[in-house]
Amino acid sequence: MSEAIAQSIPDRRRGRAILGTCGGAHFLHDGLSDALYVLLPLWAEAFGLSLAQVGALKTIYSGAMASFQLPAGLLSERLGERRLLVVGTFAAGIAYGLIAVVDGYLALALLLLLAGLGSGVQHPLASALVARAYEAGGRRSALGTYNFTGDLGKMAAAGAAGLVVAVVGWQGMTAGFGLIAVAVGLALLFALHKLGAGAPPAPRTGAEQPIDRRDWGIRNVLGFRAISAIGIIDSAVRYGFLTFVPFLLVEKGARIEAVGLAMALIFGGGAVGKLACGLLAERMGVIRTAIATELATALAIGVLPFLPLTWAMALLPLAGIALNGTSSVLYGTVADFVDYERQSRAYGLFYTLGIGSGAAAPTIVGVLSDAHGVTVAMFALAAAALATLPACAVLSSAIKRGSAP
Repeated sequence: MSEAIAQSIPDRRRGRAILGTCGGAHFLHDGLSDALYVLLPLWAEAFGLSLAQVGALKTIYSGAMASFQLPAGLLSERLGERRLLVVGTFAAGIAYGLIAVVDGYLALALLLLLAGLGSGVQHPLASALVARAYEAGGRRSALGTYNFTGDLGKMAAAGAAGLVVAVVGWQGMTAGFGLIAVAVGLALLFALHKLGAGAPPAPRTGAEQPIDRRDWGIRNVLGFRAISAIGIIDSAVRYGFLTFVPFLLVEKGARIEAVGLAMALIFGGGAVGKLACGLLAERMGVIRTAIATELATALAIGVLPFLPLTWAMALLPLAGIALNGTSSVLYGTVADFVDYERQSRAYGLFYTLGIGSGAAAPTIVGVLSDAHGVTVAMFALAAAALATLPACAVLSSAIKRGSAP
């Protein structure tokens, strides 16, 4: 379907269809990413890994994903979002499926690198497609729904991984997830083509002003810097916690099925947090909501090591709400600071900074855990969450002085 034909579809209906398609991509890619938290303890046992090596695996995957966020945003300005999103999904699925036949740490690391690169296209491109589809109104709500689908994917994949691994082993699980990803890639190709979304931009005429490729389109620089700083710290805390909370639970006596359930509880809470904090932000404001979620995150992570397994499991959904609450507020605010034509690259930069810090965190937390234990590492993460509070104050000032609502 051409762009012209696509415009004959009512905007609201087309917007919902684009949101549903991008939400499906988010569901898949976040599911692939966060199923790793269930797999890491199994790989540690299978390959005899230290906690630092476990953290390095997550760093490799997340680092690859972070490194391709910005290039994906830039490439989309020439190639369109559709091609890159489909090719990336294929690459992630193929790499994930091949993990089933690895026989050592190096091969596993290389395939995680490829899977991370493939998943690196999804966040900036799908976010830009959704933001563009709802430019006339409802963008923050639409992006909140888009982010909610990612948390549903995390919850579903973590729960399914714990159950499937118990039946067919981690090799069968990764092969199955890889096949599902390839099938989703085909569905994305068909759906986005039918909607006329994500096609390469039309050639500019001689009368039009050429686009300055060096222009990032950031209207409120202070606001963008502040929101990026909050995202960097928030992502580091979240990735570090999610990577090593399974090991904390194992120390408390949890089995692999319980670990899968635990991660599903966290991600389920995260899904609720995305919606609830979006509503809270409408009532309390962006800054107050971000401060509340960061304080709750620090409290939950700091208390968790003291609790017995049953009470720890009960706390995990609340911890998930706090962990993901801040991000739901941040994602919808990024577009407020950036020009319409530069949203893909701006989201690419934002996600690169956030996921990049999240990629580094597991290795750092792994080294700290090997040296002083997982409990001490949890206390360090709780303290790090409080470091977002000064950046929240800067963001508040930037919003008041800038053009963002």
